[in-house]
Amino acid sequence: MENEKRSSEKNIWRVVAITALILCVALAACWAALSLKSKPAAAKPTSGEEALSSWASDSEARDKLISYVNAVTKEGGEDFIPIKDRIAVFDMDGTLTCETYYTYYDTMMFIEYCLYDHPERVSDELKQIAASIKPGYVADENLARSFAKAYAGMTVEELYNYALEFGQKKTESFENMRYMDGCYIPMVELVKYLYDNGFTIYVISGTERTTTRAIVANSPISAYVTPNHVIGTAFEVKQAGHENESSNMNFKYENGDELILTGGFIQKNLNGNKAIWIEREIGQRPVLAFGNSGSDTSMMNYTVDSRNPYPAQAYMIVADDDVREWGTQDWEAKSADHRAKGYIPISMKNDFVRIYAEGITKADTQYNAPEADAA
Repeated sequence: MENEKRSSEKNIWRVVAITALILCVALAACWAALSLKSKPAAAKPTSGEEALSSWASDSEARDKLISYVNAVTKEGGEDFIPIKDRIAVFDMDGTLTCETYYTYYDTMMFIEYCLYDHPERVSDELKQIAASIKPGYVADENLARSFAKAYAGMTVEELYNYALEFGQKKTESFENMRYMDGCYIPMVELVKYLYDNGFTIYVISGTERTTTRAIVANSPISAYVTPNHVIGTAFEVKQAGHENESSNMNFKYENGDELILTGGFIQKNLNGNKAIWIEREIGQRPVLAFGNSGSDTSMMNYTVDSRNPYPAQAYMIVADDDVREWGTQDWEAKSADHRAKGYIPISMKNDFVRIYAEGITKADTQYNAPEADAA
């Protein structure tokens, strides 16, 4: 009897053990199934045609871009470029974002700051300069020096935050557009397409760097361009309390110290400076460059220079759409000029199926002069 009892107990424990094992296997299988279900399936490589869906299907520029990317990302191919050397540089105003509302983000920000938001902080001279800006003005180094003076005394963080605050204002040139909403959707798709194919993206702008960082970080390309990949116009920054020191070697940063804008000016990131600062901050030639004006040509030429060790291309956007946009450029003349310089032209009118986010349309009037009494 005792043996039978022991045998029966062993059988019971054996059954319990087997049942527990089966339950563990079943639970593990369920957990694995749930885990797989919760994880997105590995994405299939997106073709250029799919990625650039806001580009016209017969766009020559789009086709050249897709062919280029296919060639330089094909391992073992004649034109293969290692990921570490796949660098693409983009101008911002007029290339990635709208510049005709009626004008550049930083210029409109300066006008608003001086005449409406903080006139108490700026001199009468700066107010007069802001009020005098009309269509046809020259966005040169002298004007950039005035921008630097306007923000004197602000911390870098305060300038960044004001750039965001200004960006919430609605433009008069477009319906349903804040200044922060001016990205060209086809160019957003292009940035993502290049990023997904191993390119490092830099924004090389004539707009001041902190302002450019604020725009980029709050735009649809924010996931593809980090703050350290923004190169812009440079205003002087000093440590608070040491603004008049002749050298930054004379003091040290301590916990809680503030970095402020002095009103001083260092360089306007246009023309030759674009090539110089790419060399200084990136340290190698890009293989793709995108711009829209003569002030970008140094960057374009630096990219397609015959000494570039890799195949390189440069593209120029032509603002020729006067229905959906405020473009006034003549396609035939501009595209011929760009081709003669070795650039591939992009027509906003014919290459872009859409330009802006849904709901944004051109307004009846592009420009309203600043109020006379504001100055």
